[in-house]
Amino acid sequence: MRIVIKVGTSTLTHSTGNLNIRHVEELCKVMSDLKNAGHEVILVSSGAIGMGVGKLGLSERPKDMPTKQAAAAVGQCELMYVYDKQFSEYGHNIGQILLTGDDIENEERNKNFRNTLHRLLALRVLPIINENDTVSTAEIAVGDNDTLAAIVALEAEADLLILLSDIEGLYTADPHKDPNAKLISEVREMTDEIRALAGGAGSGLGTGGMQTKLRAASMCMERGIDMIITRGDRPALLYDCVEGTAVGTRFFGGKKG
Repeated sequence: MRIVIKVGTSTLTHSTGNLNIRHVEELCKVMSDLKNAGHEVILVSSGAIGMGVGKLGLSERPKDMPTKQAAAAVGQCELMYVYDKQFSEYGHNIGQILLTGDDIENEERNKNFRNTLHRLLALRVLPIINENDTVSTAEIAVGDNDTLAAIVALEAEADLLILLSDIEGLYTADPHKDPNAKLISEVREMTDEIRALAGGAGSGLGTGGMQTKLRAASMCMERGIDMIITRGDRPALLYDCVEGTAVGTRFFGGKKG
């Protein structure tokens, strides 16, 4: 199975911006084990700016673009150092790919990206992909890292995309506000009713990124790729995702919204 795993800043770092050692160590251990079992794994990783904030000792995430880009430059080095150290302990090589929107939209550059990605997999390397925040002038030039992960899943012809998040999955209402909100374990068709559950821009789920996750799910489902949203603070759930055990919300591929 070819699996794309997207991990967000909230999983990789504490609120201080410093590395969440427990989460990162367990995440790399589980992904290494999945590779040992014969699966191909691609990691789409956020966290460069967040780790740069911690490394530079900034009191908060910068708001101006030059400082964001500087924090990304510092944080990306730290992030890859950590990944290289962790995966090396389990005998796996990693390779970094930094993308901008042009790398996706330009036909020639997109072909180069796709060729590199597939060659890394053929060489049994674990590709780690992020947006090139040091040069991108938009927050996420391709839209966001959920969309980036879906694009990577499509380009890699993956079997499964897993979005590790700070929320367990898609709920019937905002679980932060409604104690009666229920987790939706399966989505087999992307309907307007499902899209509406993401909430507006001012809602907890909307600002938490559920809209972008549903967009990613639509992209995957139309290409026959399953996608799962589940908690990032429990990396062992990746085993359940791969084995088909019910966890989080699974969006089944093959249905067009």
